[in-house]
Amino acid sequence: MDCIFCKIANGEIPSKILFEDDFVVVIMDTNPTVNGHSLIIPKKHYTDYQELGQEILTHIFDIAKTIGPKIMEKLGAKSLTLLVNYGDDQKIKHFHLHLLPDFGIRESAATKTPEEIFAILKN
Repeated sequence: MDCIFCKIANGEIPSKILFEDDFVVVIMDTNPTVNGHSLIIPKKHYTDYQELGQEILTHIFDIAKTIGPKIMEKLGAKSLTLLVNYGDDQKIKHFHLHLLPDFGIRESAATKTPEEIFAILKN
C-alpha cells in the first residue's frame, strides 16, 4: 500500500512522534495550521471514520483525552479542537484525528517551527 500514514506508522518515514503504542501513533503535523497541531493515526489502515470499529475509536479518543491536555498545558493553549475530515476534505485517505490547540487568538497561525514545538512537547 502506498499510504503515507501507513509508512509513518511502520517506521518507514521519519516523523516527530509524541506517543506510540501497539494501535496508534501520535505525530506532529508536517504542515501545522497552529503551534502544536498533532495527529492521532491508527497503525492499521482505515480509509475513514466509517471503517473504524468501536474498540479502535474508543482507544483513539482515550489517547486524545491523555495527550490533548498535555499539549495544552505545555504550550499554554486555552482550548483544544478535535477535528476529523471526511470526503473531499480528507486529503490523506487514512483516518486521523487532528488535535488543534487554540491560544485565544483566532487569526494566529503556527508561529514557531515544528522543531521548536516538538522540543517543548517531548519534554
